[in-house]
Amino acid sequence: MVKYFCNSADIRSTWDHVVSAFWQRYPNPFSTHVLTEDVVYREVTADHRLLTRRLLMKTNRLPRWAERFFPSGMSRSVYIIEDSIVDPVNRSLTTYTWNLNHTTLMSVEERCIFRDSEEQPATTQLKREAWISSSVYGFSRPIQEFGLARFKSNQVKAMKGLEYALSNLQGETPQRLLRDTVKDASEKAKEAAKSLASAATVPQKPQQYV
Repeated sequence: MVKYFCNSADIRSTWDHVVSAFWQRYPNPFSTHVLTEDVVYREVTADHRLLTRRLLMKTNRLPRWAERFFPSGMSRSVYIIEDSIVDPVNRSLTTYTWNLNHTTLMSVEERCIFRDSEEQPATTQLKREAWISSSVYGFSRPIQEFGLARFKSNQVKAMKGLEYALSNLQGETPQRLLRDTVKDASEKAKEAAKSLASAATVPQKPQQYV
């Protein structure tokens, strides 16, 4: 059984700007989990398409229950392959990404298609799809549910990171995006404080010596 995710969005920027921002989106304050990116292959085909393969290294903090599936000493970093096709004739950018390691625990495959909008001027349409699977016997369903939730959270950050790159590309100061970052961090801090306060008020079970 595979978990499937699909959504669409309109990016209020021209396709040319979106493609340029795509190559400049790292680093950004919304994707601090992306550690490195390297181009390992690039080719311009006879029909003028740009083919690129990149290797990215990312890290994501695991929930406590997932630690049991990781042998001690195993790297928490995830290596990602990203293949992309830029088609200037049909004005489309298609990307395919998948993880190279930890595939038994979870495999995540993603496809994104950026197209020049025919209905709205200066707008790029994005369709994002993902397939999430796990081969851990007896725990595949909860792992896939966790993977789907994590993917949804990360794709929101990815969109903010792309908007950040677009703002920089267009010479704008992305103050709104930075305010959102500060707001998110503030809300997380408040939630953590509430959790600590709740834990402090819970009566402790008396220690037994016999």
